[in-house]
Amino acid sequence: MTPIPRDAGAALRFARHQLLEHGELPPGFAQDTVARSWQRCFSAGLAPVGRLPEVPHLSAGQLARAADQQREFIAHARPVMEYLHAQTRDSGSMVILADDRGVLLQALGDTDFLGRAERVALMPGASWNERYRGTNAIGTALAESSSVTIHAGEHYLERNGFLTCAAAPVTAPNGRLLGVLDISGDQRGRHPHTFGLVQAAAQMIENRLFDSSYGTGLRLRFHALAEGIGTVAEGIVALSEDGWIIGANRTGLALLGLCNADIGTTPVSRLLDLSLQSLFEWGRRSPAQPMLVNGQGGRRFFVRVELGRRPVPSAAIKAKPRDALAAIDTGDERFAAAIDRARKVLGKTIPLLLQGESGVGKEVFARAVHDAGPRADAPFVAVNCAALPENLIESELFGYVPGAFTGARREGNPGRIREAHGGTLFLDEIGDMPLALQARLLRVLQEKQVTPLGAGKSIPVDFTLVCATHRNLKADMGNGRFRADLYYRINGMALALPALRERSDFTMLVTRLLDETTDRRHVTLDASLAAALGAYSWPGNIRQLANALRTACALLDDSETLIGWQHLPDDLKEELSGPALKPFEADVPDNLRAMSDAAIHRAVGSTAGNMSEAARRLGVSRSTLYRRLRRTTMADNAPAQAGT
Repeated sequence: MTPIPRDAGAALRFARHQLLEHGELPPGFAQDTVARSWQRCFSAGLAPVGRLPEVPHLSAGQLARAADQQREFIAHARPVMEYLHAQTRDSGSMVILADDRGVLLQALGDTDFLGRAERVALMPGASWNERYRGTNAIGTALAESSSVTIHAGEHYLERNGFLTCAAAPVTAPNGRLLGVLDISGDQRGRHPHTFGLVQAAAQMIENRLFDSSYGTGLRLRFHALAEGIGTVAEGIVALSEDGWIIGANRTGLALLGLCNADIGTTPVSRLLDLSLQSLFEWGRRSPAQPMLVNGQGGRRFFVRVELGRRPVPSAAIKAKPRDALAAIDTGDERFAAAIDRARKVLGKTIPLLLQGESGVGKEVFARAVHDAGPRADAPFVAVNCAALPENLIESELFGYVPGAFTGARREGNPGRIREAHGGTLFLDEIGDMPLALQARLLRVLQEKQVTPLGAGKSIPVDFTLVCATHRNLKADMGNGRFRADLYYRINGMALALPALRERSDFTMLVTRLLDETTDRRHVTLDASLAAALGAYSWPGNIRQLANALRTACALLDDSETLIGWQHLPDDLKEELSGPALKPFEADVPDNLRAMSDAAIHRAVGSTAGNMSEAARRLGVSRSTLYRRLRRTTMADNAPAQAGT
């Protein structure tokens, strides 16, 4: 087989000869897009040289009618075209807008180049569909449904070889192809940035069309970085009243892993771990503030909610029962499921067993169960079984009569169980209760009577029982640390509360905690800080988060409403800095790459080097994580290498 020449121009001439003589192209002669296009042109019977077959060209009247049909498309594209022309002026080029058939609708360009372009019919009214003009950026972008560059000899027709062209399709928010934006010029003036410029310009047109179509409804603007919202790189989707995606820009589809066919057939709840009601609540409370939301595949996005000018549909804001349980529901699916199950047993004689790590909010949950139930006006008595000394827990729980033992109060003590009569008794860390007292508690639960120390008769008691533990009680039963009969008595319904690092409602939870901590309105987190806190493992769970936010709020000046790195407790600030970076000084640098690197090292360290788990927490792929780690390692070693 004859080898392909190394010179690009010679390689293209050789490939054209092979195609015409043998009907096939040599492998690897050009980019795949060009190879596919040349094959289509050859199959359509186009000749690279000689006279062209008859090519459609619209008359002035036909062009006016075609432009009228694309009036909105042209109206939004024209300002962008003028911007592009200003950027490329005097470079021997032109900016072109074509419709979805490849007919040129508008053109702006340098006078000297327009004359040359007209000689090959690169002018309004002409069709540059691939079937008529061969491989060219406009026609090939339509055929491939993607952005392309066609340079010099890559044009199938030799007469167009003096051109270098870059084109990007423009789609409507509903996914329909509207046309193509193109920059064409003399191939001798080719600029490597033209391709990116025309792609960004096409996105600008799409975003303008999106705002025009859906400016009055619910919209989400999102990006992996808070700073990306409001830029040409942001994703945008429009939602129906019931939460289905009815419009999207190209970037939005790519970020969510969707295609045009998914528009109108996909609920946003399938892609973002957030309820429609939570979106509306956030949009009303913080319309300008992005929230951190979990997406598919472990990815995370900053999302800004725009409610638009339409009234919020009643179905979307239909409130859940506004009780104490609803007040602690900030959108996490697992936590909301626990709330729903708890609500179904309110007022029934079914004891609850709350399980979860220390600090996940078991007592807050228990109090909400009490406040949402029919005993809300009666006492809520909380006892931490792990905090009471073993020699005092019996008297504290069961009470005593006057003179029951040395040191007893003269008036006696009713005990926490009797104090809970008519209300709710919450036994926290019940797994730490001594075995002897477990037997006495079991008798109280069975007989619904309590006998104070030193008393001769029992006293009836009536209460709702809620217990909590961070221990594995089944394992404790197996090794004799916890009574099986008591376990089955307190476990009427077990509810597992997720750890903070497992929850998807971090932003809404922070909002709720801030509202509870301060009477200031709209106190929010700095975007880079929100990202770092969202990726943190939170070993102390909600308790640790609440303490950190309380400290931060206390350090805010009276005029401040934005919590930044300087407001964090020093120990948390040090942990967020990561072991591979220098400790934070008085002012944490707001360099976004440094913050990102810190989050990466922190995630790897907190997972003991489990790269899959670290990547999941960070919302990136493992390959991206490895690449970033290599880059930061090289950066750390650069000074030492430079000095050798």
